[in-house]
Amino acid sequence: MFRFLLTILCFIPLAIFSQIATSAFDENQNMNVLYRNEATGSVFVHSRGWGIQYSRLKHATGKRKRIMEFSFLNMRHPKEYKLKYEGINGNRSFYYGKLNSLYFLKAGIGFQNTLYERSERKSIEIRMSTTMGFNLGIIKPVYLYVFKENIIAPIIEKYNPDEHNLYNIAGRAPLLYGLNDLSVRPGAYAKLAFSFEYGDYTNEVKAIETGVVVDGFAPPIAIMAKIPNEQFFVTLYISFVFGKKWY
Repeated sequence: MFRFLLTILCFIPLAIFSQIATSAFDENQNMNVLYRNEATGSVFVHSRGWGIQYSRLKHATGKRKRIMEFSFLNMRHPKEYKLKYEGINGNRSFYYGKLNSLYFLKAGIGFQNTLYERSERKSIEIRMSTTMGFNLGIIKPVYLYVFKENIIAPIIEKYNPDEHNLYNIAGRAPLLYGLNDLSVRPGAYAKLAFSFEYGDYTNEVKAIETGVVVDGFAPPIAIMAKIPNEQFFVTLYISFVFGKKWY
């Protein structure tokens, strides 16, 4: 009889805890558990453009995660200056002297380490990550509306700094022009980042991330006419990260 009562007394706390834990998960409440897997998406702005990223993370230890990330972004030149043509053929803007539009498609791996762990739901967790990987530079030539002799309406041509100037450019051509002339340039990148997670629940990810990225290519890439081509691109960025965690 005593053993039976002891068994019942031991079982009741376990049953109560199990019910509370089940209710917490059903209501998506905060639980102090370690989720091994994490997937996030982010939108970011950097010092020379904008981009998007998808990341897949998995715990290697309690405070260390492996990272696999994929991102796409544009890269503007600091000396780009937008002008606007206003005439009887329409109003169109363009970047004077711009030879190519440049985009990066990246895939990298790395590690994320927890520097400060959250102790309460309303606190912030601080992490540091380092990644490096492959970078594919996508180069798209700029096409413009230009005036030609003995032609009333402007026609579309690939920008040529030796022929086109402020007196005969009538704006930028539609984005589809230049897709047939795309070229690619292989490169590499390295990134150092700090993230600040503030999500309400342990199975969701809400964070702000900031860091510095170095992209390199060989040979250098031309963006602007009559300006030296660039081999290394150093940018600062800030991103808004969202995602989920699971076992």
